[in-house]
Amino acid sequence: MATRAVVSRVDSGHGQAAVAAGSLSRRERGGVRGYRLSIDPSPLTPTLSPAGRGSPAVPRLEAAPISRRLAALVIILASLSATSPAAAAYPERPVTIVVPFAPGGANDIVVREIQQPLAEALGQPIVIENRGGAGGSVGYSYVARARPDGYTLLMAATGFVVNPSLYDKVQYDPLADFEHVTELSTFPVIYTVRPDMGVNTLQEFVGYAKARPGALNYSTPGAGTLPHLATELLKLHTGINMVHIPYAGAAPAAQALLSNTVDVASISITVAKPQLGVGAMKGLAVSGSERWPELPDVPTVGEAGVPAALADTWQGIMAPVGTPKEIIERLAAALTGVMRRPDVRERLLHAGFHATGRGPEAFHRRIVEELPKWKNVIQQARITAQ
Repeated sequence: MATRAVVSRVDSGHGQAAVAAGSLSRRERGGVRGYRLSIDPSPLTPTLSPAGRGSPAVPRLEAAPISRRLAALVIILASLSATSPAAAAYPERPVTIVVPFAPGGANDIVVREIQQPLAEALGQPIVIENRGGAGGSVGYSYVARARPDGYTLLMAATGFVVNPSLYDKVQYDPLADFEHVTELSTFPVIYTVRPDMGVNTLQEFVGYAKARPGALNYSTPGAGTLPHLATELLKLHTGINMVHIPYAGAAPAAQALLSNTVDVASISITVAKPQLGVGAMKGLAVSGSERWPELPDVPTVGEAGVPAALADTWQGIMAPVGTPKEIIERLAAALTGVMRRPDVRERLLHAGFHATGRGPEAFHRRIVEELPKWKNVIQQARITAQ
Protein backbone atom coordinates (compact mmCIF):
# COMPACT_ATOMS: atom_id res chain seq x y z
CA MET A 1 0.00 0.00 0.00
CA ALA A 2 1.36 3.40 -0.91
CA THR A 3 2.33 5.57 2.06
CA ARG A 4 -0.08 8.51 2.52
CA ALA A 5 -0.08 11.25 5.13
CA VAL A 6 -1.89 14.36 6.28
CA VAL A 7 0.42 17.34 6.01
CA SER A 8 0.19 20.54 8.05
CA ARG A 9 2.10 23.44 6.47
CA VAL A 10 2.71 26.84 8.05
CA ASP A 11 2.98 29.84 5.73
CA SER A 12 5.84 31.68 7.43
CA GLY A 13 5.05 34.85 5.48
CA HIS A 14 1.60 35.22 6.99
CA GLY A 15 1.75 33.11 10.11
CA GLN A 16 -1.30 31.12 9.05
CA ALA A 17 -1.58 27.35 9.04
CA ALA A 18 -2.78 25.64 5.88
CA VAL A 19 -3.83 22.01 5.94
CA ALA A 20 -3.66 19.76 2.90
CA ALA A 21 -4.60 16.13 2.64
CA GLY A 22 -3.51 13.83 -0.16
CA SER A 23 -1.05 11.43 -1.70
CA LEU A 24 2.66 12.20 -1.69
CA SER A 25 3.24 10.35 -4.97
CA ARG A 26 2.97 12.24 -8.32
CA ARG A 27 5.59 14.81 -7.39
CA GLU A 28 8.70 14.79 -9.49
CA ARG A 29 10.60 17.16 -7.23
CA GLY A 30 10.71 15.37 -3.91
CA GLY A 31 8.64 16.04 -0.85
CA VAL A 32 5.74 18.22 0.13
CA ARG A 33 6.36 21.99 -0.03
CA GLY A 34 8.87 22.71 2.73
CA TYR A 35 9.11 19.19 4.15
CA ARG A 36 10.69 15.80 3.67
CA LEU A 37 8.68 12.67 4.31
CA SER A 38 10.42 10.18 6.56
CA ILE A 39 9.15 6.83 7.80
CA ASP A 40 9.74 5.77 11.38
CA PRO A 41 11.19 2.28 11.90
CA SER A 42 7.80 1.39 13.35
CA PRO A 43 5.75 0.62 10.18
CA LEU A 44 2.66 2.63 11.10
CA THR A 45 4.20 5.91 12.24
CA PRO A 46 4.76 8.29 9.30
CA THR A 47 6.52 11.50 10.30
CA LEU A 48 7.28 14.84 8.72
CA SER A 49 10.52 16.60 9.56
CA PRO A 50 11.51 20.17 8.54
CA ALA A 51 13.33 20.34 5.19
CA GLY A 52 15.63 23.16 6.16
CA ARG A 53 16.51 25.87 8.63
CA GLY A 54 13.70 28.17 9.56
CA SER A 55 11.01 25.60 8.77
CA PRO A 56 8.32 25.39 11.46
CA ALA A 57 8.58 22.37 13.64
CA VAL A 58 6.19 19.49 13.05
CA PRO A 59 5.62 17.12 15.98
CA ARG A 60 6.90 13.61 15.48
CA LEU A 61 4.51 10.74 16.04
CA GLU A 62 6.12 8.73 18.82
CA ALA A 63 5.95 4.99 19.01
CA ALA A 64 2.73 3.82 20.63
CA PRO A 65 0.99 0.58 21.46
CA ILE A 66 -0.39 -1.16 18.41
CA SER A 67 -4.00 -0.26 19.20
CA ARG A 68 -3.18 3.47 19.35
CA ARG A 69 -1.20 3.23 16.11
CA LEU A 70 -4.08 1.52 14.35
CA ALA A 71 -6.47 4.19 15.59
CA ALA A 72 -4.16 6.92 14.27
CA LEU A 73 -3.98 5.20 10.90
CA VAL A 74 -7.77 5.04 10.68
CA ILE A 75 -7.98 8.79 11.40
CA ILE A 76 -5.39 9.52 8.70
CA LEU A 77 -7.20 7.43 6.09
CA ALA A 78 -10.53 9.02 6.97
CA SER A 79 -9.03 12.47 6.61
CA LEU A 80 -7.66 11.61 3.17
CA SER A 81 -11.07 10.55 1.92
CA ALA A 82 -12.81 13.71 3.11
CA THR A 83 -13.20 16.79 0.95
CA SER A 84 -11.75 19.96 2.47
CA PRO A 85 -14.31 22.70 3.17
CA ALA A 86 -12.48 25.10 0.83
CA ALA A 87 -12.55 22.60 -2.03
CA ALA A 88 -16.20 21.76 -1.42
CA ALA A 89 -17.21 25.43 -1.57
CA TYR A 90 -15.01 26.27 -4.58
CA PRO A 91 -15.20 28.80 -6.09
CA GLU A 92 -16.13 31.40 -3.50
CA ARG A 93 -14.67 34.40 -5.33
CA PRO A 94 -13.60 35.40 -8.87
CA VAL A 95 -11.18 33.11 -10.71
CA THR A 96 -8.27 34.61 -12.65
CA ILE A 97 -7.01 33.06 -15.90
CA VAL A 98 -3.54 34.25 -16.89
CA VAL A 99 -2.97 34.54 -20.64
CA PRO A 100 0.81 34.53 -21.25
CA PHE A 101 0.57 36.71 -24.36
CA ALA A 102 -0.56 40.21 -25.29
CA PRO A 103 -4.28 40.81 -25.93
CA GLY A 104 -5.62 39.90 -29.35
CA GLY A 105 -3.72 36.67 -30.04
CA ALA A 106 -5.10 33.16 -30.49
CA ASN A 107 -5.06 32.35 -26.76
CA ASP A 108 -6.76 35.61 -25.93
CA ILE A 109 -9.51 34.98 -28.48
CA VAL A 110 -10.29 31.50 -27.12
CA VAL A 111 -10.27 32.44 -23.44
CA ARG A 112 -12.51 35.45 -23.97
CA GLU A 113 -14.91 33.28 -25.95
CA ILE A 114 -15.34 30.95 -22.97
CA GLN A 115 -15.13 33.66 -20.28
CA GLN A 116 -18.86 34.22 -19.80
CA PRO A 117 -19.97 30.57 -20.29
CA LEU A 118 -17.37 29.46 -17.73
CA ALA A 119 -18.48 32.14 -15.27
CA GLU A 120 -22.04 30.82 -15.61
CA ALA A 121 -20.87 27.23 -15.06
CA LEU A 122 -18.81 28.08 -11.95
CA GLY A 123 -21.09 30.75 -10.53
CA GLN A 124 -18.27 33.28 -10.17
CA PRO A 125 -16.75 35.95 -12.46
CA ILE A 126 -13.75 35.03 -14.60
CA VAL A 127 -10.96 37.62 -14.74
CA ILE A 128 -8.57 37.59 -17.72
CA GLU A 129 -5.02 38.80 -17.00
CA ASN A 130 -2.48 39.16 -19.82
CA ARG A 131 1.16 38.59 -18.81
CA GLY A 132 3.21 38.37 -22.01
CA GLY A 133 6.93 37.97 -22.57
CA ALA A 134 9.58 35.43 -23.66
CA GLY A 135 7.24 33.43 -25.86
CA GLY A 136 4.82 32.93 -22.99
CA SER A 137 7.42 31.87 -20.42
CA VAL A 138 6.80 34.91 -18.20
CA GLY A 139 3.16 33.95 -17.71
CA TYR A 140 3.94 30.24 -17.38
CA SER A 141 6.45 30.81 -14.59
CA TYR A 142 4.13 33.28 -12.84
CA VAL A 143 1.34 30.70 -12.55
CA ALA A 144 3.82 27.96 -11.59
CA ARG A 145 4.57 30.00 -8.42
CA ALA A 146 0.95 30.93 -7.66
CA ARG A 147 -0.94 29.58 -4.66
CA PRO A 148 -2.48 26.19 -5.63
CA ASP A 149 -6.02 27.04 -4.58
CA GLY A 150 -7.80 27.11 -7.94
CA TYR A 151 -8.07 30.90 -8.12
CA THR A 152 -5.09 31.47 -10.46
CA LEU A 153 -5.17 29.40 -13.64
CA LEU A 154 -3.10 29.36 -16.82
CA MET A 155 -4.24 29.55 -20.43
CA ALA A 156 -1.41 27.55 -21.97
CA ALA A 157 -0.59 26.90 -25.62
CA THR A 158 1.83 24.83 -27.69
CA GLY A 159 4.72 27.10 -26.70
CA PHE A 160 4.36 25.64 -23.20
CA VAL A 161 6.01 22.40 -24.42
CA VAL A 162 8.27 24.10 -26.99
CA ASN A 163 9.96 26.74 -24.82
CA PRO A 164 11.99 24.35 -22.59
CA SER A 165 13.83 23.21 -25.74
CA LEU A 166 13.82 26.55 -27.53
CA TYR A 167 15.23 28.74 -24.74
CA ASP A 168 18.41 28.16 -22.75
CA LYS A 169 16.49 28.36 -19.49
CA VAL A 170 12.85 28.66 -18.46
CA GLN A 171 11.49 29.14 -14.94
CA TYR A 172 8.95 26.33 -15.03
CA ASP A 173 8.74 22.57 -15.51
CA PRO A 174 5.86 21.52 -17.81
CA LEU A 175 5.28 18.29 -15.92
CA ALA A 176 6.32 18.95 -12.32
CA ASP A 177 4.86 22.45 -11.85
CA PHE A 178 1.34 22.07 -13.26
CA GLU A 179 -1.89 20.12 -13.16
CA HIS A 180 -3.15 19.74 -16.74
CA VAL A 181 -6.86 20.43 -16.40
CA THR A 182 -8.52 20.60 -19.84
CA GLU A 183 -7.52 21.00 -23.45
CA LEU A 184 -9.92 23.56 -24.90
CA SER A 185 -9.19 23.84 -28.61
CA THR A 186 -6.81 23.20 -31.47
CA PHE A 187 -6.15 24.63 -34.90
CA PRO A 188 -3.90 23.47 -37.72
CA VAL A 189 -1.40 25.21 -39.96
CA ILE A 190 -2.17 25.50 -43.66
CA TYR A 191 0.56 25.37 -46.31
CA THR A 192 -0.21 27.80 -49.11
CA VAL A 193 1.40 28.82 -52.39
CA ARG A 194 0.52 31.21 -55.21
CA PRO A 195 -1.51 29.70 -58.05
CA ASP A 196 1.16 30.71 -60.58
CA MET A 197 3.63 28.21 -59.03
CA GLY A 198 1.80 25.56 -61.01
CA VAL A 199 1.49 22.92 -58.26
CA ASN A 200 -1.87 21.61 -57.06
CA THR A 201 -1.00 19.08 -54.34
CA LEU A 202 1.50 18.73 -51.52
CA GLN A 203 3.26 15.87 -53.31
CA GLU A 204 3.62 18.00 -56.44
CA PHE A 205 5.12 20.73 -54.30
CA VAL A 206 7.56 18.28 -52.68
CA GLY A 207 8.74 17.28 -56.16
CA TYR A 208 9.03 20.94 -57.15
CA ALA A 209 11.08 21.74 -54.03
CA LYS A 210 13.37 18.72 -54.44
CA ALA A 211 14.21 19.90 -57.93
CA ARG A 212 15.29 23.24 -56.40
CA PRO A 213 17.15 22.36 -53.18
CA GLY A 214 17.70 25.43 -51.00
CA ALA A 215 16.24 27.78 -53.61
CA LEU A 216 12.77 28.17 -52.08
CA ASN A 217 11.87 30.09 -48.95
CA TYR A 218 8.83 30.08 -46.69
CA SER A 219 7.23 32.58 -44.33
CA THR A 220 5.81 32.04 -40.84
CA PRO A 221 4.52 34.25 -38.01
CA GLY A 222 7.89 33.96 -36.27
CA ALA A 223 10.75 31.75 -35.15
CA GLY A 224 9.69 28.98 -32.78
CA THR A 225 5.98 29.34 -33.57
CA LEU A 226 3.95 26.26 -34.43
CA PRO A 227 3.86 27.16 -38.16
CA HIS A 228 7.66 27.29 -38.09
CA LEU A 229 8.03 24.00 -36.22
CA ALA A 230 5.35 22.28 -38.32
CA THR A 231 7.11 23.26 -41.55
CA GLU A 232 10.44 22.02 -40.23
CA LEU A 233 8.71 18.75 -39.31
CA LEU A 234 7.38 18.57 -42.88
CA LYS A 235 10.89 19.20 -44.23
CA LEU A 236 12.35 16.43 -42.07
CA HIS A 237 9.81 13.87 -43.31
CA THR A 238 9.89 14.82 -47.00
CA GLY A 239 13.59 15.58 -47.44
CA ILE A 240 13.03 19.04 -48.94
CA ASN A 241 15.24 22.02 -48.19
CA MET A 242 13.73 25.51 -47.84
CA VAL A 243 14.88 28.69 -46.12
CA HIS A 244 12.81 30.07 -43.25
CA ILE A 245 11.83 33.77 -43.35
CA PRO A 246 10.15 34.74 -40.03
CA TYR A 247 7.69 37.64 -39.83
CA ALA A 248 6.05 39.46 -36.93
CA GLY A 249 2.68 37.75 -37.23
CA ALA A 250 0.53 35.71 -39.61
CA ALA A 251 -0.79 38.69 -41.59
CA PRO A 252 2.65 39.92 -42.75
CA ALA A 253 3.68 36.30 -43.41
CA ALA A 254 0.68 35.95 -45.73
CA GLN A 255 1.41 39.28 -47.40
CA ALA A 256 4.95 38.13 -48.13
CA LEU A 257 3.51 35.29 -50.20
CA LEU A 258 1.04 37.53 -52.00
CA SER A 259 3.79 40.01 -52.86
CA ASN A 260 6.02 37.24 -54.26
CA THR A 261 8.62 37.78 -51.52
CA VAL A 262 8.45 34.13 -50.48
CA ASP A 263 7.41 30.93 -52.26
CA VAL A 264 5.34 29.30 -49.50
CA ALA A 265 3.44 30.57 -46.46
CA SER A 266 2.84 28.45 -43.37
CA ILE A 267 0.05 30.33 -41.61
CA SER A 268 -3.24 30.04 -39.73
CA ILE A 269 -6.46 29.18 -41.53
CA THR A 270 -8.07 32.36 -40.25
CA VAL A 271 -5.57 34.50 -42.16
CA ALA A 272 -5.43 32.30 -45.26
CA LYS A 273 -9.15 31.70 -45.76
CA PRO A 274 -10.06 35.08 -47.33
CA GLN A 275 -7.17 34.77 -49.82
CA LEU A 276 -8.11 31.19 -50.66
CA GLY A 277 -11.68 32.33 -51.25
CA VAL A 278 -10.70 34.85 -53.94
CA GLY A 279 -8.11 32.58 -55.55
CA ALA A 280 -5.06 34.57 -54.49
CA MET A 281 -3.62 31.54 -52.69
CA LYS A 282 -3.82 27.79 -53.15
CA GLY A 283 -4.03 25.53 -50.10
CA LEU A 284 -1.88 22.41 -50.39
CA ALA A 285 -2.61 20.76 -47.04
CA VAL A 286 -3.57 21.39 -43.42
CA SER A 287 -1.34 20.01 -40.68
CA GLY A 288 -4.15 18.62 -38.48
CA SER A 289 -5.63 15.14 -38.34
CA GLU A 290 -8.94 16.18 -39.94
CA ARG A 291 -9.94 18.40 -42.82
CA TRP A 292 -11.03 21.86 -41.77
CA PRO A 293 -14.85 22.07 -42.04
CA GLU A 294 -14.78 25.41 -43.85
CA LEU A 295 -12.09 24.21 -46.31
CA PRO A 296 -13.35 20.74 -47.26
CA ASP A 297 -11.27 20.56 -50.46
CA VAL A 298 -7.93 20.99 -48.71
CA PRO A 299 -6.54 17.59 -47.60
CA THR A 300 -4.64 16.82 -44.40
CA VAL A 301 -0.91 16.10 -44.45
CA GLY A 302 -1.79 12.47 -43.76
CA GLU A 303 -4.07 12.31 -46.78
CA ALA A 304 -1.37 14.05 -48.80
CA GLY A 305 1.07 11.24 -48.01
CA VAL A 306 3.04 12.64 -45.05
CA PRO A 307 1.24 11.40 -41.89
CA ALA A 308 4.36 11.91 -39.75
CA ALA A 309 4.05 15.68 -40.32
CA LEU A 310 0.86 15.92 -38.24
CA ALA A 311 0.97 19.05 -36.06
CA ASP A 312 -1.52 21.45 -34.60
CA THR A 313 -1.60 24.27 -32.10
CA TRP A 314 -3.55 23.72 -28.90
CA GLN A 315 -4.87 25.85 -26.06
CA GLY A 316 -5.71 24.53 -22.60
CA ILE A 317 -6.25 25.39 -18.96
CA MET A 318 -3.73 24.43 -16.27
CA ALA A 319 -3.41 24.96 -12.52
CA PRO A 320 -0.40 25.10 -10.19
CA VAL A 321 0.71 21.71 -8.94
CA GLY A 322 -0.81 20.87 -5.57
CA THR A 323 -4.26 22.23 -6.41
CA PRO A 324 -6.76 19.93 -4.62
CA LYS A 325 -8.11 17.09 -6.72
CA GLU A 326 -11.70 18.16 -6.04
CA ILE A 327 -11.01 21.59 -7.52
CA ILE A 328 -9.32 20.09 -10.59
CA GLU A 329 -12.34 17.85 -11.13
CA ARG A 330 -14.75 20.77 -10.67
CA LEU A 331 -12.84 22.87 -13.19
CA ALA A 332 -12.51 20.03 -15.70
CA ALA A 333 -16.23 19.27 -15.55
CA ALA A 334 -17.13 22.93 -16.05
CA LEU A 335 -14.65 23.44 -18.90
CA THR A 336 -15.56 20.30 -20.83
CA GLY A 337 -19.22 21.23 -20.45
CA VAL A 338 -18.55 24.69 -21.89
CA MET A 339 -16.62 23.25 -24.84
CA ARG A 340 -19.56 20.95 -25.70
CA ARG A 341 -21.97 23.85 -26.04
CA PRO A 342 -23.03 24.19 -29.70
CA ASP A 343 -22.97 28.00 -29.56
CA VAL A 344 -19.40 28.02 -28.20
CA ARG A 345 -18.21 25.45 -30.75
CA GLU A 346 -19.75 27.37 -33.64
CA ARG A 347 -18.25 30.70 -32.60
CA LEU A 348 -14.81 29.16 -32.15
CA LEU A 349 -15.01 27.43 -35.54
CA HIS A 350 -15.77 30.70 -37.29
CA ALA A 351 -12.82 32.24 -35.46
CA GLY A 352 -10.54 29.45 -36.72
CA PHE A 353 -10.51 27.03 -33.76
CA HIS A 354 -11.72 23.46 -33.26
CA ALA A 355 -13.28 22.98 -29.80
CA THR A 356 -12.00 19.75 -28.20
CA GLY A 357 -12.70 19.79 -24.46
CA ARG A 358 -10.38 16.89 -23.58
CA GLY A 359 -10.10 16.18 -19.85
CA PRO A 360 -7.04 15.91 -17.56
CA GLU A 361 -5.80 12.47 -18.64
CA ALA A 362 -5.96 13.11 -22.39
CA PHE A 363 -4.50 16.59 -21.97
CA HIS A 364 -1.64 15.22 -19.86
CA ARG A 365 -0.88 12.58 -22.51
CA ARG A 366 -0.56 15.29 -25.14
CA ILE A 367 1.93 17.23 -22.99
CA VAL A 368 4.02 14.11 -22.35
CA GLU A 369 4.05 13.18 -26.05
CA GLU A 370 4.83 16.63 -27.43
CA LEU A 371 7.78 17.49 -25.19
CA PRO A 372 10.18 15.03 -26.89
CA LYS A 373 8.55 15.50 -30.32
CA TRP A 374 9.28 19.23 -30.54
CA LYS A 375 12.63 18.88 -28.80
CA ASN A 376 13.71 16.55 -31.59
CA VAL A 377 12.52 18.95 -34.31
CA ILE A 378 14.24 21.92 -32.66
CA GLN A 379 17.52 20.02 -32.32
CA GLN A 380 17.54 18.59 -35.84
CA ALA A 381 16.54 21.87 -37.46
CA ARG A 382 18.88 23.82 -35.14
CA ILE A 383 16.13 26.28 -34.26
CA THR A 384 16.94 29.02 -31.79
CA ALA A 385 14.84 31.77 -30.21
CA GLN A 386 15.31 34.98 -32.18
